[in-house]
Amino acid sequence: MSFFPDRLQKPHRALRNQNKDVIVTDDARYVARPRLFFISLYKHVGVCLDAAVGFLVKRFERAVRLWPVGETEDSTMPILAAMAISPRKIFLFLVFAGAIGLLLAFHKPSRKKLMQAPKLVFDSRNAGELKPPEGFDPAADTIPVVISTDEGRLMGAVAAINSIATNSKSPVKFYLITDKDTKDHLEQWILKTRLHSIHHEIIVFNEEWVKGKINVRGGRQELASPLNYARFYLPKLLPPDFNGKILYLDDDVIVQGDITQLYNTKIDETLVMAFSEDCNTVSNRFGLFMNTYANYINFGNENVKKLGMKPGTCSFNTGVFVANMTEWKNQKITTKLEFWTALNTEENVYGAQQGGGGSQPPMMIVFYNQYSKIDPMWHIRHLGWTAGTRYSKQFIMEAKLLHWNGRFKPWGRTSQHMDAWERYYIPDPTGKSQLTRKFRMF
Repeated sequence: MSFFPDRLQKPHRALRNQNKDVIVTDDARYVARPRLFFISLYKHVGVCLDAAVGFLVKRFERAVRLWPVGETEDSTMPILAAMAISPRKIFLFLVFAGAIGLLLAFHKPSRKKLMQAPKLVFDSRNAGELKPPEGFDPAADTIPVVISTDEGRLMGAVAAINSIATNSKSPVKFYLITDKDTKDHLEQWILKTRLHSIHHEIIVFNEEWVKGKINVRGGRQELASPLNYARFYLPKLLPPDFNGKILYLDDDVIVQGDITQLYNTKIDETLVMAFSEDCNTVSNRFGLFMNTYANYINFGNENVKKLGMKPGTCSFNTGVFVANMTEWKNQKITTKLEFWTALNTEENVYGAQQGGGGSQPPMMIVFYNQYSKIDPMWHIRHLGWTAGTRYSKQFIMEAKLLHWNGRFKPWGRTSQHMDAWERYYIPDPTGKSQLTRKFRMF
């Protein structure tokens, strides 16, 4: 990794990592201590002097307006007299303003942290680069994001990655899950575009894990894609020692806010997940959408009856969630999810209902009334259910995360609010994937 001291963004947000060893800016670059101090000094002294000069200019303009017309010869001193201020006082006033700026620079909370941070090590073998001190762990504040995708949806995944990288104020590590046939294409799309510098890892999903366990009833057979079930196997896909929180996002989303806010969603103790439920005011603004368990689960099934679930319980969408991987492992969530997917191949547990099947019903069963809630504005969905617009443009602009769940994808011929998605669209450098549109876009 290279460290560019000349690329500085918002130094006041520095020192986010626990060790306080280096200064971390918004774009995850690392900057030597003295440079940030002089920038802070310049900023505070400059602001105070600017305010002082502005005050004097207003006093001077007022005195000029009140000065009699024609009195222009050697009128500087009389005007100063009219301002009721002498040159000596002006000098002292500016010195006082500068002193206040110095005090602010030295006593700002981040200033103490900045001075405690050691200088970074210059590596003469790689001129122009700075290396962090030994023992620095950049992963301490890195937000892990998992996205699974296949060849047919790769365009959406790249746009989702671009939206997160563009709007995040924290460093992000992307875990991109795909199949072996798509891996090289995805890598090229990242390395040959503006995304080449993102921190990422491409993981090939083992489709043998779900072989013989998928049975999708109904019309949407795309839900039978093995990668649709990759979210069930996060402990197997992530590094073995990975613990703590992680974000999972479907590949048909766009993130318009700082994803740090979503990552900081509080998950209650002993719970594994945080979802956005379907019965909140935002999600339920259009009554045609399914929002109860009865729309997804077969309550006539004997194994379902034993669970004691209520058909009218509010459902939730599994395309965006925050997970505590430590609790996931402790509660053996993957084993529970596998049980219900396998059982559905033998019995009619889910899939024939109006809401459809796929990977959502098993998670609804396992996490019945056992999840924390995500802020509704962090999962505005149903954008892919119809081609016609149902949300206002202003509302879409205010949303933090947009989800085109449903048949009408934003990279297809027609969909709702495609302009919001196209802002983050990156053309395929290999030319394999082409954006299709019903009408020519100007």
